[in-house]
Amino acid sequence: MKRFFLLLPLLFLLFVSCSKTSVSSSKQEAVSIVIPEAAHARLAYGAERLRTALEEKGYQAQVVTQQKAAGKGRRIVITQAQSTAAPATTASAPGKEGFTISSDNNTMTITGADASGALYGTMEVIEQLEEQGQLPATLQLTDQPEMVLRGTAIGVQKPYFLPGRHVYEYPYTPETFPWFYDKAHWIKYLDMLVENRYNSLYLWNGHPFASLVRLPDYPYAVEVDDATFKKNEEMFRFLTEEADKRGIWVIQMFYNIIVSKPFAEHHNIKTQERNRPITPLLSDYTRKSIAAFVEKYPNVGLLITLGEAMEGVGQDDVDWFTKTIIPGVQDGLKAIGQTTEPPIVLRAHDTDAPRVMKAALPLYKNLYTMAKYNGEALTTYTPRGKWAELHRTLSRIGTVHVQNVHILANLEPFRYSSPDFIQKSVKAMHEIYESNGLHLYPQASYWDWPYAADKTDERLLQVDRDWMWYKAWARYAWDSKRNRQQEVAYWSRELGDVFGMQPENGKHVLEAHEQAGEISPKLLRRYGITDGNRQTLTLGMLMTQLINPYRYGLFTLLYESEAPEGEMIIEYAEKEWKKEPHIGETPIQVANEVVAHGRKAVEAIEKASGAVTKNKEEFERLKNDMYCYNALANHYAEKARAAVQVLQYKYSNNISDLEAALPHLERSVQHYRDLTKLTKDTYLYANSMQTYMRKIPLRGADATYIHWDELLPVYEKELATFKRSIDSLRTAKAAGPRKIVPFKNVPVTIHSKTEGAYTVASGQQIFSDTVVRITAVAPELQGLKGIRYSREKQIKEGTSIRFTTSKPVKLLVGYFNKKTAAFAAPDTTFAKAPELETDASANDYGQSDIRISNAVVAGDMPPVNVHSYYFKPGTHTLNLPKGALLLLGFMDGDREIKIHNAGLAGGGNDIDWLFE
Repeated sequence: MKRFFLLLPLLFLLFVSCSKTSVSSSKQEAVSIVIPEAAHARLAYGAERLRTALEEKGYQAQVVTQQKAAGKGRRIVITQAQSTAAPATTASAPGKEGFTISSDNNTMTITGADASGALYGTMEVIEQLEEQGQLPATLQLTDQPEMVLRGTAIGVQKPYFLPGRHVYEYPYTPETFPWFYDKAHWIKYLDMLVENRYNSLYLWNGHPFASLVRLPDYPYAVEVDDATFKKNEEMFRFLTEEADKRGIWVIQMFYNIIVSKPFAEHHNIKTQERNRPITPLLSDYTRKSIAAFVEKYPNVGLLITLGEAMEGVGQDDVDWFTKTIIPGVQDGLKAIGQTTEPPIVLRAHDTDAPRVMKAALPLYKNLYTMAKYNGEALTTYTPRGKWAELHRTLSRIGTVHVQNVHILANLEPFRYSSPDFIQKSVKAMHEIYESNGLHLYPQASYWDWPYAADKTDERLLQVDRDWMWYKAWARYAWDSKRNRQQEVAYWSRELGDVFGMQPENGKHVLEAHEQAGEISPKLLRRYGITDGNRQTLTLGMLMTQLINPYRYGLFTLLYESEAPEGEMIIEYAEKEWKKEPHIGETPIQVANEVVAHGRKAVEAIEKASGAVTKNKEEFERLKNDMYCYNALANHYAEKARAAVQVLQYKYSNNISDLEAALPHLERSVQHYRDLTKLTKDTYLYANSMQTYMRKIPLRGADATYIHWDELLPVYEKELATFKRSIDSLRTAKAAGPRKIVPFKNVPVTIHSKTEGAYTVASGQQIFSDTVVRITAVAPELQGLKGIRYSREKQIKEGTSIRFTTSKPVKLLVGYFNKKTAAFAAPDTTFAKAPELETDASANDYGQSDIRISNAVVAGDMPPVNVHSYYFKPGTHTLNLPKGALLLLGFMDGDREIKIHNAGLAGGGNDIDWLFE
């Protein structure tokens, strides 16, 4: 792919005036590519890439060392500033990874500020060669990257759980990851990275150490057989060596605290358990695993996720990082006598990263921080609020702060490459977040690497399908300040080249990308439940999710920080009823805008259709995606309009408001039918995460509800139910109160220590060490046998219960719903309720949903929301987080608990029944 640069007018004229005659006459020209004796591997790699490119254009090219360089013919000298052959660095010389290209008579000199800079300068000459068809007659250019780190991520993970394992637990084996052992695949991918000037590659895995190192003290911890272990060693060395040639730093990511399956079985513990304490065994095993890894691969970096698989924000995070992880790295360095610290990147995910860094920096200097740009989605280039404050805090620590463009759950599976949106996002990373690094996830199908979701005879590779995604982020990570008009011209030429059309038609393809690029971000930030991958935006949303989002665990940070100032649907409807002025971006505004974007995307792609002469099948797939975006936009727009009308009924009790909503809901279903037709034969799935953690619009366990044709009947039924509800309201008398059948106690045998029991009812004392009593309780809970604990011990130690049951049961756990501002200091008084945004194990027992909200009121404490934990017959141990909570009793595990708001602490008139 070519790269456009703004050069001096005279230089530009020289470029465009090169005639076909001059190109053909140069094709027998000899060119010597001169590199230093004992050149760095990056210079040698760049020289070979340049030689190949020259030969493809008809030149007679050879790579020689300085001592053997002949005096005749054209010469391209590749060197770096630190070498004795290079001029001394001056104030005007480029910085790290920068380069200068200069021409003098018959010699072109590429001088890198370092080995990577020399490589990038060589890649620049190759791009100029490709663009012009010959070596430029003269070239004067200095360039360097804006972002310090520019990297991509690959998940060594799968869309499903392996048998007997949990989330993130995927040993490196040929059976699970055949692509990992494919050297040609790696060469292709690494070449793509260097061509786009990425300088880092992140491998994501829960616990990679047991696939890569052996520990003398824990020989049983290895998860793979001897043959696979040798293959893993070979591949890891191959990968890191090939990456280093291309100036790419390999970084191994892992979660905490996860141990290998054989280690866990040997010690009769779980591989991961969020609320267990740090033990000497866990610390020793992890420290020695890290030490062995650093000793074996001292030039490989580490990316640390402190939270999610261990208790979140707290002293444990600080202790684990400073007393286990960093000492492990230092032990590995000491073992090989190395003093240069490999970089460690700390993710600010489910941890108090500023606090951790404050404790860590005196112990270890080569630290970086990383945080998600827009959560696990792409929503805006105008981030704000508490999330922006966290980013700025990390950026101002004094180390490099990296932006993680993560998962992209609202984009998959359709193609997304809007250069304008991406460029503005990178500018926001600099100007709003003050950061200077990029970490990029695949555009779609992260869990299914290396394949895309397209339904084709031969699976498409993400690296091929999404070339523009990788190229655009890299281009603006290198320089975010590029001129917009010149960028339109650049991408028009690029797309024209790909599809064999003139730039004016390539511009239509670009316009389609730009228009479609606004749709999914706007939809999620105004209508969504979460910025996380528990929601698959392109599969749609239930009406109850639009009109009652808090029922589904609304992640308010999405609206408060990852969207422009504006209103949710429920806020908009309330203001409409009260005739109050609206603020910022509104749901109806977005409905109108996305419809316009969809129409323009389709119009633009159609204008280019007749000009395609290359890659016709891919163009048709891209074209179909534009129609998909259009149908998706119209579906959501009509459903949002219907939701606003339905919410008016909540206040008016006027059936005419429901009647006004009906045509909108009918049209939304029709647009979804169109979307289903467009995807039926073109996509295998919408989302690559196909486990029980995905919950919106519907729970997606065991690869269910992964395709639009599975959701269409759900939305058709929703529409039919709404029609029946309207008919019932028209013809029937007011329905009587819903008959409530209290839950019945199921006896279990409790083995762990408690402070007694109580009957769940008004007037009952809920803790053994306070006088707080229940003042109101939902009728369903009346009479259950609650389990009493010391509130003080719950706060200090957490809550643990071990029990035996002879039948399936649900344990009802009440969490006090105290609202706190995002990123405020944690209130350790109350236990944190399950939340999939930060805890991937938060639905292991089906507990992530609030089953009954505002179900218990006790004294002046916050209202209680009830979650249910399901257990099969057997003996179980449940460890719950630190902080006060209620164990409200065991009930029949097979009885369904209808999600609802008991309304004991407010909540208004729920109207979900209209659709259920």
